[in-house]
Amino acid sequence: MYRRVAIIGGGAAAAALLSELLERRPPQPLHLDWYTGGNASPRGVAYGTRSDKHLLNVRAASMSMFAAKPHGFLDFAQRGDSTIAGTDFLPRRLYGDYLEAEVTRALARAREDGHDVRVLPFPVDAVVPENDGVTLVHGEENTRVDAAVLAIGALPPQPLGGVNESALASGQYVTDPWRFLASVKPDSRPRKVVLIGLGLTAVDVLLELSALWPNATFEAISRHGLLPEPHLESASAPADDSSDLIEAMRESPVIRLWMRLVREAIAQSSDWRTVTDSLRPHTPSLWALLPEVERSRFLRHARWAWERVRHRMPPQVMTAIRALERDGRLHRRRGRLQAVHVVGDKLQVDVRAHYGEADATLDADLVIQTVGLNTDVRRTQHPLIRQLATNGHVTPDALGLGCHATPEGRLQHDGHTWPHFYAIGTLLRGVLWESTAMPEIRQQARHLADRLLESEK
Repeated sequence: MYRRVAIIGGGAAAAALLSELLERRPPQPLHLDWYTGGNASPRGVAYGTRSDKHLLNVRAASMSMFAAKPHGFLDFAQRGDSTIAGTDFLPRRLYGDYLEAEVTRALARAREDGHDVRVLPFPVDAVVPENDGVTLVHGEENTRVDAAVLAIGALPPQPLGGVNESALASGQYVTDPWRFLASVKPDSRPRKVVLIGLGLTAVDVLLELSALWPNATFEAISRHGLLPEPHLESASAPADDSSDLIEAMRESPVIRLWMRLVREAIAQSSDWRTVTDSLRPHTPSLWALLPEVERSRFLRHARWAWERVRHRMPPQVMTAIRALERDGRLHRRRGRLQAVHVVGDKLQVDVRAHYGEADATLDADLVIQTVGLNTDVRRTQHPLIRQLATNGHVTPDALGLGCHATPEGRLQHDGHTWPHFYAIGTLLRGVLWESTAMPEIRQQARHLADRLLESEK
């Protein structure tokens, strides 16, 4: 087993791995260096919100940090409120509390078991992986470890193409919606807000701002102008394991055919959710079958459709968003962003319309970028990831989906695999596709902990 391990990142994926390692009670003491990057807690971006309007989009019974303890989060929530059910969609704030409690418990147990765990509240400046270990650089200090794991979550958001420098400098174009929401104050002034993107991030922004700014109106732009689909009021399970569908997809890894097969399966099902949910356990192995040209075709033509049915809204959130539309406060528009620039004291947003519709020019007091997670290592401003890519220590995915790696999480460079340098979570999207939600991350954490603690590597 590795004796000294570094975990780089302060969010949920890092917390899950740390807790898995310490939960096992390995027979020999571990030395764990956890570089949290300045985060005061393991909540990260996903669970750092303090708003009760921001709900998990997975039911409580499926959100345990530990694969071996499937009801961990539900038990935690019910200790505070016995009326909570496993089918409920609970606030992400509460899940952040659960992560903090589990990490606190793991660290206390580590001290009892004689492990040396250092929580280091600063970022790593550079990582130098080698065949016999990994060196981490912070300031003038170099630290040698037996293995290191990148668990940094999504990369910092970057402005979309077409947003000019004057718009960015104005402060009226928001690239990072979560940092913005953390500091926004109630305001009764009328204002027009344009959102670029209509996924779950946009939904969270709408819920919060519509309450804080009661006289604001919102225009949301996306390629197809469609909201994420809602979950059913009650939980459903697949009617069968979709084995015939999955086998047919495996035989012909072509996106056009896959879309037809899925549509046919949905037509024969009582509810489309049972079909899409049955595919979830098989998604990594199906994704692995696709050549790069087919993956690119999926991203261009099918990604938007898959993500709006895969990442669904709780039903009560859909009710709230529909109410904003009925009240005339939210308007959805199909189109593509072309440009954002300053005109007077406002921003002007140029939109290329959907086929057959007229292009539009929108005036806005504020424009918020809500396009979801950034995983493009090729263009990131994240200092550590830039260092790794510039020095050739990692190979960026050609489609902007994190880094090249094995399915087990070993990072790769120039076609070679590092024996002691790993990633978990978002950076593995190119190899696994489904690699951002807690149900997938907890499985990764469990398997990676096994690998780090095994007798022979």
